[in-house]
Amino acid sequence: MRRVDYVIRFVRDLEESVAFYRDVLGVPVKLVGDGYVEFDTENVKLGLYERGKLPELLGSAPERAGPDGELVFVVDDVDAWAERLDRAGIARLSGPTDRSWGHRTMHLADPDGLIVELAQEIPRGNHVD
Repeated sequence: MRRVDYVIRFVRDLEESVAFYRDVLGVPVKLVGDGYVEFDTENVKLGLYERGKLPELLGSAPERAGPDGELVFVVDDVDAWAERLDRAGIARLSGPTDRSWGHRTMHLADPDGLIVELAQEIPRGNHVD
């Protein structure tokens, strides 16, 4: 893995945070769906995810994962990565799961509890053009 694709912040109040990035900083919105908003940025993608929806995304987050965000790597085959991690004895937090925003995802925690998502691009559900 050589490319960081997304930085996603977990936020308390999604509408308030979107208003800040969109209206105060002027970052245009690209995608909205199911507790997630992605902005139309170049280079690394910026997303916000509603903290209250974390149980839906992760199941139950590990205690040490006090998540403020996640690091996302786009991979070719999430299921192959799941098998590889299972063989290595690495615990998964969730997935693989198809998401409406156009990814098949799985989540794990690094040794310090930072959530890492591996995402495979799939056809997208709701989006803003």
